[in-house]
Amino acid sequence: MNDNRPILVWFRRDLRLSDHPALHEAARSGRVVVPVFLHDQVIEGLGAAPKWRLGLGIEAFSDSLEALGLRLILRRGNALAELQKLVRETGAGAVWWTRQYDPDQIERDSEIKSTLQGAGIEAKSFPGHLLFEPWDVATGQGKFYQVYTPFWRSVRGRDVAVRLPAPADVAAPAHWPESDALESWQMGHAMNRGADVVRPYLHIGEAAARQRLASFARDRFDSYGTDRDRLDKDATSGLSENLTYGEISPLALWETGQRAMEAGKAGAETFLKEIVWREFAYHLVYHTPQITHDSWRAGWDSFPWQDESAETLRWKQGRTGIEVVDAAMREMYVTGRMHNRARMLVGSYLTKHMMTHWRVGQRWFEECLIDWDPAANAMGWQWVAGSGPDAAPYFRIFNPDTQAEKFDPKRAYRSAWVAELSQDPPGTALEFFSACPRNWNLTPDAAYPAPVVELATGRNRALSAYEHRKTA
Repeated sequence: MNDNRPILVWFRRDLRLSDHPALHEAARSGRVVVPVFLHDQVIEGLGAAPKWRLGLGIEAFSDSLEALGLRLILRRGNALAELQKLVRETGAGAVWWTRQYDPDQIERDSEIKSTLQGAGIEAKSFPGHLLFEPWDVATGQGKFYQVYTPFWRSVRGRDVAVRLPAPADVAAPAHWPESDALESWQMGHAMNRGADVVRPYLHIGEAAARQRLASFARDRFDSYGTDRDRLDKDATSGLSENLTYGEISPLALWETGQRAMEAGKAGAETFLKEIVWREFAYHLVYHTPQITHDSWRAGWDSFPWQDESAETLRWKQGRTGIEVVDAAMREMYVTGRMHNRARMLVGSYLTKHMMTHWRVGQRWFEECLIDWDPAANAMGWQWVAGSGPDAAPYFRIFNPDTQAEKFDPKRAYRSAWVAELSQDPPGTALEFFSACPRNWNLTPDAAYPAPVVELATGRNRALSAYEHRKTA
């Protein structure tokens, strides 16, 4: 017998209408669809910037659903309990969602699926967050990949799913269940005054994401391979923000990159590799979930990293005395994002020169980045610290000064973000003092500080510790 009861479509990091298998199938079924977003234990644990940005994404997505004649039902509380309530209130016979792969969400979703199925409710998860499911990519021996390059070679020629259009017609219920007001969640509360500074730099929602991708494909593909590491150029897609909240699918990026390859665009393959780097991060998080909180490589938990300190505070404040590191940290407070090359430099300086644990940096990025991603953040910090999946671990120590000379040759990036380096600082540099916490008591007329750790001193200390670890 066909089940004609309503379907709850539970949205999470998939705030879009197109390329959404769960929504597409629900619309095709002809059954009543009730879209739901839950402010549950996972959302409660988000840092200030990603929680605020997620709230803005929910608002934009709610508007998109209203254009289809649907409402996004908002509930706050334990995810299982709230879904059970909604099943009772709507008479739903199914709960569908897009899969997530980090350990916290897998644990939550597994419990929900088991409990709902035990009660006779169809609980079904769909792909959509990744191009390739982590269990579908394996070595010749049937194991998961631990090195990126073989992973890339394995997936670069694979077929991917067919892109799905946004549904044109979805059956709505005659009576909608009650919904929280998004404002009552106060998702931007912890941002304080920083929200007004960061807000103009955001590109929120599916339409903005698609426009961003089209602009990148039109204007920057050819130069992407050569310029994406340049700190002083707007050469990247900026789409990490939208991918984080599922406002655009990886399929859309992959298809665009493949078309660029066929058209002979010089940077197309590099762009595709960056998409697969994200896939690799989730591949590792799924198969080795400890990467999100413990050193991925055996033996690194005993490495003599320091925890939080007065020096760490200077790193957070963008006052290490290393210009490019400070510029990157301040860029993050003003825009909510940080250039990928800059992330490597601030990470290397913290974990190598300052000998501070990568978890300190991981936690701070989780608090401050609007494009924070649990897999990319964990793998990125461990990669730069040397404790993660990388063929050249700890002894790769970036020199921030030489990196700045190479990727910011005319000092445009450093001048844009560090006010103390200029007699007449630009507005971008001054915005930092309006965004950073008030209790830091920072002003643009203060003297620029001496380095927390001199580069040569820090490098030698890090190499000594690495050699000692090998001997031990």
